[in-house]
Amino acid sequence: MAAPPCGPRLVLASSSPRRRALLAQIGVTPDRIVSPDIDETPARDEKPAAYAQRLAREKAAAVARNPGEIVLAGDTTVALGRRILGQAHDAGEVARCLKMLSGRRHTVHSAITVIALDGQARHRLSSTIVRFKRLTEDEIACYAACGEGVGKAGGYAVQGRAAGFVDFLAGSPSGVVGLPLFETRALLRAAGLPIG
Repeated sequence: MAAPPCGPRLVLASSSPRRRALLAQIGVTPDRIVSPDIDETPARDEKPAAYAQRLAREKAAAVARNPGEIVLAGDTTVALGRRILGQAHDAGEVARCLKMLSGRRHTVHSAITVIALDGQARHRLSSTIVRFKRLTEDEIACYAACGEGVGKAGGYAVQGRAAGFVDFLAGSPSGVVGLPLFETRALLRAAGLPIG
């Protein structure tokens, strides 16, 4: 008979390799990874921060939790004013996003939800202001063609080549990548996950 596992186990409700890499930075490795299937369509007149928080809550709630498991879910939303810039599906959408973001400030809302062993859900929101330099047509075309922004909220990956576009950032750099580590660590510790 197998020995019971020691301590709580972490379920990451995301298939994002970026979130796994960010967790590794604080010494956390998920025991199980689940990609929750939820409708990510924004509600009518839904504000970007509320949208990110709702998706994090719904992703966490969509995971079937076993005894001894803590669930972590997150959502990262890029907003230009009240406009939500979703994931870019192709190079054309990447280019359109970059043209909108060029020379302007935008906000990256990174929401997380942690469900503890007792089923209690805790939530945190990290909002970071990012400003891009004014981008040339060539810079936009080259970045769109490299493929890095496809599948990313707002059409860019700040941990990649797009880091060279950022001339101002106030808030959580890891939140812009996809998981605000200060808030995540605090919530996981509060939920009972031992983190040094």
